Amino acid sequence: MSNQNYIINILNLKEENLFFKENFYYESKIKGITHKIFEAYLSYKPTHCTKCGVIFDDSFEKHGFIISNIKIPDISGFKAILKLHKQRYLCKHCNKAFTLSTNIVNYGCFISNNTKYKIATELTKKRSEKDIAIDNNVSPNTVERIMDSYYETQKLYKHHLPEVLCFDEFKSVKSADGAMSFHMCDGITGQTIDIVEDRRLDKLIKYFFYYDYKARSKVKFIIIDMYSPYISLIKKMFPNASIIIDKFHLTQLISRSLNKTRIMIMKKFKKHHRKFKRYWKLILKSRDELDISKWKRWTCFDPLMTESDVVDFLINLDDELKQTYIIYQNILHALKNKNYDLLKQTLNSYNPNISSYMKISIKTLLEFLPFIKNTFNNNYHNGYIEGNNNFIKVIKRIAFGFRSFRRFKARIMICKGLLKIKKIANA
Repeated sequence: MSNQNYIINILNLKEENLFFKENFYYESKIKGITHKIFEAYLSYKPTHCTKCGVIFDDSFEKHGFIISNIKIPDISGFKAILKLHKQRYLCKHCNKAFTLSTNIVNYGCFISNNTKYKIATELTKKRSEKDIAIDNNVSPNTVERIMDSYYETQKLYKHHLPEVLCFDEFKSVKSADGAMSFHMCDGITGQTIDIVEDRRLDKLIKYFFYYDYKARSKVKFIIIDMYSPYISLIKKMFPNASIIIDKFHLTQLISRSLNKTRIMIMKKFKKHHRKFKRYWKLILKSRDELDISKWKRWTCFDPLMTESDVVDFLINLDDELKQTYIIYQNILHALKNKNYDLLKQTLNSYNPNISSYMKISIKTLLEFLPFIKNTFNNNYHNGYIEGNNNFIKVIKRIAFGFRSFRRFKARIMICKGLLKIKKIANA
């Protein structure tokens, strides 16, 4: 292999008509940054005139070179530029000059197709567009244009849905129609299916009409949190789907109620304020998990005590807190052991001295009780979609927010592998 071919392979330039002269490489500072400059020439006999279309003949003559400084991917951590001398020809038929083209770069562009492809692949990583632009020696607007050109948009009409779906929402961007955006993923694989700009019921009904009836009828289970419009949506759009309430949200509901009760009692007992504030995790802990054998000294307490002793001391300070704690533990035990009868009995026969926060939570649980039964009978959960939502928040935070929801959604879909790089001519 000649030195010419070695250079072309090292720079990954797939062009047969490229050649390098002696002293083709040197370094130069551009805007204070050291660049590696590779000087090359492009010359070959064209097949026709690009202006008038006449087949190449003796009336064509060489008409000098035009120089293009083309940005190519970094080399050994340094910015690199291909200084390409492109041969020009003069066509005597139309008396116009034209420049030879190459697959290294598109016509009228000064960013190599290799650089564009590198940017397109880096968009799949959890990085900000500005950082990608800096690393590839281009502007953030160029990164956005490459995103638009290299990734296909999704088709609106869809004909397939998995048997198990997860519904949830996340905080959207300011330009979105709604404050929260809708997120749907596969309940088996955890793969994101789609993201809708607005989670409001009328928008979601309109969106799901793009799926045909056969696809919606195949859905057997849908896991949701306790957002009432989702129930109306499922009953209207998914005729064969059973609703499952995610167990995490059930536990979270009663935990928040008990915690608000603790804060209310903490403000009431100034003397024990530090104890309530310090040991709030023990109060929320399942009674079965409290240690009853390990005695030690606890901050704010004088005698040796176990975890169970600390909790008993705090809840016995106020009857309202104690009764709220008891029903909290009963509900937690029923959820943990998937005991539907115990849960139903606990919700229908609670002590009236519990806090108002827990009363509201019990009322909510009674409202969703038929769907909670499905939760106990199946092992599906919303863990996948919660993880995906966290991934979305990371992308949003790294980018310091997005101005456009369309751009935000496109970046999410690219990072999740839902939008594939399409084949670009001359790429």
